Amino acid sequence: MNKQELLEKITMKKEFSQLPPKDVEIALEKFDKPQFSDEEKMKFTRDLLRKTFSGFSGKKLFTWKNKSAEEILKKHLSTRERYNHYREIYSRILKNLPKKISILDLGAGVNGLSYDFFKEIEKDVDYIGVEAVGQLVNVVNDYFEKNKINGKMIHLSLFELNEAKEIIKGAKKPRIIFLFKVIDSLEKFERDYTKKFLNEIVPLSDRIIISFATESWMKRKKFYVNRKWLTDFIGENWQFTDDFEIEGERYLVFENR
Repeated sequence: MNKQELLEKITMKKEFSQLPPKDVEIALEKFDKPQFSDEEKMKFTRDLLRKTFSGFSGKKLFTWKNKSAEEILKKHLSTRERYNHYREIYSRILKNLPKKISILDLGAGVNGLSYDFFKEIEKDVDYIGVEAVGQLVNVVNDYFEKNKINGKMIHLSLFELNEAKEIIKGAKKPRIIFLFKVIDSLEKFERDYTKKFLNEIVPLSDRIIISFATESWMKRKKFYVNRKWLTDFIGENWQFTDDFEIEGERYLVFENR
């Protein structure tokens, strides 16, 4: 099979059917080598996609259209530990900002369902989420529409850098960027892409918040994670304003100097 046929075959499975072609193509490139058969190329690519996106999707979520935002946030792997602490987290990472702000949630997953917590801390938020898993985009956009919320989700790969930059530029200032539990996924696909990505988007923003897990999702085991390469890179180029951990998730908050 040629490359296009392999891509089409890989995305025939429902769980991969609404991923951006860019992400599938990058994953396939890692295994599109002479030593692998077509079946191995497809299997290894699907395995990588599953490892990268399964924690942020989950088959059950796709049937949760009638569930409340609270139910989904409490069950979804990427947000369930965060749920009881949203008010504290948002108060801390958004402190000293005007009431009216734009939030660009990159690799958002279902985090847009936490919109009411912005209201609780008296922030008037224009929310834009960018997400690769199309099913999640649909779930959150449906919630925004039903609840008349000033937010929207955009289906896009974060490897489509120029498109992501245009979305950021189109938002009103001040622009606050969330990158919650996204860095590991970016690095699985392309080593040091995080550095390239931050160099492009930080100048367009007023504050950036990066988070990453310090405990395993499934077993709730603490593991040693300091991301020194990331903290050193941020410290060398920009100004940290906060660094804290809540419920197995560490938050790095920084701005342009």
